[in-house]
Amino acid sequence: MDYSDHESNNARWLRKRSPLKPATIALFIFLLHPLHSHGQTAGKNVELPGVMITAPVSNSAESAGFKPDTVVSGDRLRRKRETNLGDTLSHELGVSSSSFGPGAGRPIIRGQDGPRVQVLENGIGTGDISTISPDHAVATETLNASRIEILRGPSTLMYGSGISGGVVNVINDRIPDRLFKTPQASFEGRFNSALEERNGALMASGSLGKVSWNLEGMKRKTNDVHIPGLANPNDPDSGTGLIRNSAIDSSNLSVGSSYVGERGFVGMSVSRLENFYGIPGPEGAKIDMGQTRYGLAGDLDNPLKGFRQLKMRFNYNDYQHKELEQSGAVGSRFSNNELEGRAELAHKPIAQWQGVVGIQLQNRNFSAKGEEAFVPSSLSQSASAFILEKRHWQRWQFEAGGRFEHTLHNPQASSLQTRDFNLYSISAGGTWQFRDGYQLNLTATRGQRAPNTVALYANGIHVATNTFEQGAQNLRKETSNNFDIALQKTSGLITGKVNLFYNHVNDYIFQQSRDSNGDGLADRIDDEGMLNPHGAYLVQDYTQTRAKFYGLEAEAIVALVPDTLNLRLFTDIVYGRLKNNGNIPRITPQRFGFDLDFKKNAWQANFNLTRVTQQDRVAVLESETPGYTLMNAEMSYHMKLTKSVNYTLFLQGRNLLDSDIRVHTSFLKDVAPLPGRAIVAGIRGAF
Repeated sequence: MDYSDHESNNARWLRKRSPLKPATIALFIFLLHPLHSHGQTAGKNVELPGVMITAPVSNSAESAGFKPDTVVSGDRLRRKRETNLGDTLSHELGVSSSSFGPGAGRPIIRGQDGPRVQVLENGIGTGDISTISPDHAVATETLNASRIEILRGPSTLMYGSGISGGVVNVINDRIPDRLFKTPQASFEGRFNSALEERNGALMASGSLGKVSWNLEGMKRKTNDVHIPGLANPNDPDSGTGLIRNSAIDSSNLSVGSSYVGERGFVGMSVSRLENFYGIPGPEGAKIDMGQTRYGLAGDLDNPLKGFRQLKMRFNYNDYQHKELEQSGAVGSRFSNNELEGRAELAHKPIAQWQGVVGIQLQNRNFSAKGEEAFVPSSLSQSASAFILEKRHWQRWQFEAGGRFEHTLHNPQASSLQTRDFNLYSISAGGTWQFRDGYQLNLTATRGQRAPNTVALYANGIHVATNTFEQGAQNLRKETSNNFDIALQKTSGLITGKVNLFYNHVNDYIFQQSRDSNGDGLADRIDDEGMLNPHGAYLVQDYTQTRAKFYGLEAEAIVALVPDTLNLRLFTDIVYGRLKNNGNIPRITPQRFGFDLDFKKNAWQANFNLTRVTQQDRVAVLESETPGYTLMNAEMSYHMKLTKSVNYTLFLQGRNLLDSDIRVHTSFLKDVAPLPGRAIVAGIRGAF
């Protein structure tokens, strides 16, 4: 498929006065007001949202001295929690979700999805197969998370090559790295009316001598999702007021222990995640997923002369899932046995530079069997070495990093060829505090990514996306060149930031519709695999060309009543274009809106209004998506019974306008809108 614009699309674009909405201009005015007089007031500084740091951070990039771009934790994380990781983060600047029904959703960052966004748990890969298909859930649970980080720029090189979107790191405390004076525990339970969701989570930790232990568990159960109107407006039989086959039944249990000494700790954990969920759509398919995860971790202070800390992490993941047809028969079976290990050495300052060097190894045995297994079984291996450094000089801070990675894909079929790639990635950035409370950030990254096994070897019907996918064994490695510039105001009664980014990608890997007879219509096949213009499956070939992504993210926080009431204005927009000016499909439309945050004594409240604009910058054969307005509100009350015992009661109203929300980034936008009006009630406590 040539993703070039139709003449009518060009004409429509030219008629627009500006791709940015008035809210964007308002944010610039708030943020760039020259040396605003409020910046010199004696009022207490207002921190940017998402930079609150909670211990421990040993599984975070921050423990190596490199701050994440965004941190979601505490009450902010509790307020945003959804049934999957992508939807949980979908309201962060520059982040959206693949939103494949309530059961599956992967983060999309600045228009980049799939393997271009790496998802970690405690600094190491989740070991799932969520990058193979959007209907495969990420094997990590936000109910157990103490914080979620989003990393961009040089720090991403610690975790992977060619991660042009960024890294999402979900952190929990499964392997404790400290001693506890007394046992402690926390819990959370909530109910969501739109999903009829009942969920609960419990975490307990303690120490016996120098041995610490941790126990975590969660349970989630939902029914089919309540929505306004029809699930599919073009199909009166699609279900009124409900998304059929969208229920979830999931659970997670983990136990961990560690020995904590004067110079560090060593510990291990075992966890089991089970997730049974429906895939909305006429096929009525369900996924029965299970993963057992074994972890080993250790930190050692002053391990060698000249080094201040050694960190080691190892994980083995035993993952499998069955895809069940409407009749209950197993259509396909997937398994992934993955071993991953990494070691980092943080050195002491050398010529005023400090940082980390490390290695990372991965061995992956993937298997797919059944009539609907469109990807062959394969063995994949990778070995990497990386370095990341930083230095302070006067009002400047510099960061630089590099990574080399060798990746090999070995398909278990004699007709397919083994491919291996040498990948080189470098990144550099600087922060200039040109005036107290103001700083300018510049970052440049050149990263290379190997095509994954789906792009190389896929050959068959992919029911989840209604496509017939054909890989290309001759694909080259993808090279992205990312440039970011950000202006921040970090103190005063008005704070905020404006980020501008540009990403030029050589040999961008994407799917293109096939037109074998040159009639201008995309090929389709039927259930028998025969060409049929009325077939259910669109034929998609993996191919490469140049691509570019560019856009803006901005927010301004105004302390209306210092320490009590804050107003946050925000917007983001991203453009994705292929060579010859074709739009990249499923690009997030522009969003803008505001938050009001109130905190007084034991009371907290939040009100959010977000406008998502119509997405008419679409690819060929892609339909436009109407805009919508999302209104959410929350109120909570915190009770401190004793010094160590406290509870929080919270009540949320979600989608209070009962909007019909179609997510443009989702393959299922026509059959699975987001939930309608909902009341969420819950309690959280610690003791």
